[in-house]
Amino acid sequence: MNESLRLAPITPANVETAIAVKVRPDQEGFVSSVAKSLAEAYVQPQVAWPRLILDDDRPVGFLMAFLDIDWNGKGVDFRSGLWRLNVAAEAQGQGVGRFAVRAVAAEVKRRGGAQVFVTWQPGEGGPENFYRKLGFQLTGEESGGETVGVLDLTELDLH
Repeated sequence: MNESLRLAPITPANVETAIAVKVRPDQEGFVSSVAKSLAEAYVQPQVAWPRLILDDDRPVGFLMAFLDIDWNGKGVDFRSGLWRLNVAAEAQGQGVGRFAVRAVAAEVKRRGGAQVFVTWQPGEGGPENFYRKLGFQLTGEESGGETVGVLDLTELDLH
């Protein structure tokens, strides 16, 4: 894994840099823009964990985790996981996505969680194979028309 990758909180100093992170044009239908993600983080600060992914000081991606959301709105099933992942087109295939998933997993585990959830839009060219290769298993659920996957942190070595 690329040892120079790191996360940075979104601040007034780097918000424009984060918004400038763009995926490949053929992936735009599978992921929301960083601007939309930041708007959602703004209105849900209690559960959103947005971060800029840097390679040294070069922006290479954006992630946003969700932490302890009330999954079905009934107050009995609280989940954490990867809400958004945008890897800059020129940085794809360099371990940025894998780094992002591991960073979210580490944060969820640090907060006492045992599972990381993710949803993705199904379709040709979508991210399902990426998530499945990292160990996410299908839950059999859908959320907003997206497939739900789960990663068991008790079986994951984060070092």
